[in-house]
Amino acid sequence: MDIILPLLLGIAVATPGIMLPGLINMTAAKISVRDGRACAVVFSIGATVIVFIQSYIAVSFAKFISKRDDIINLLEEVGLGIFVLLTIYFIFIAKKPQSKDDEEPAKMRSRTGCFFLGVLLSVLNFFPIPYYVVMSVTLSTYKFFSFDNFFVFLFVIGAITGTFAVFYLYIIFFKKLEEKTDFFMKNINYFIGGVTGLVSVITLIKLLRNM
Repeated sequence: MDIILPLLLGIAVATPGIMLPGLINMTAAKISVRDGRACAVVFSIGATVIVFIQSYIAVSFAKFISKRDDIINLLEEVGLGIFVLLTIYFIFIAKKPQSKDDEEPAKMRSRTGCFFLGVLLSVLNFFPIPYYVVMSVTLSTYKFFSFDNFFVFLFVIGAITGTFAVFYLYIIFFKKLEEKTDFFMKNINYFIGGVTGLVSVITLIKLLRNM
């Protein structure tokens, strides 16, 4: 149970965090359609490697702030500002992604190119760090999470397992339903903006209750 619990927690935390359409999982799906499933899997591995590093750093950082309510509140306030700005950007400013019919033909990427593209996009995505900080601190307050080194390692392994599994589901799902990906690509900004808007509202309500 000491081994299973952190693994399951890692999977349970990672899966909803990456399940909704986002830049990385939608790119994985797009690469699967255009360059093949093998290249998309390599892309996902590259992205998952960075998620491993980000989640480990986040949980390690959370260990030091788990007893500092003032820092946690500050992070929530900063996060609220970021999510509000992202909501405004994705819904009102960001350009609508091109549909498959409007895109110019792209050159097939090598597997090495797919791997480093996954690394690059994952490095540019900072959301896992504050996400895993908040989730690990929250689980710790309910006594479900331990900052013991072995527990943290297994939790991170579970997190990257859940992350890669979601990427793979996107690869399989959109490969089988290639003709229907156009709807998601056209509306991806609204999906992301809706998610960040919902997170903003939840965070704002929590902050108001703590005042």
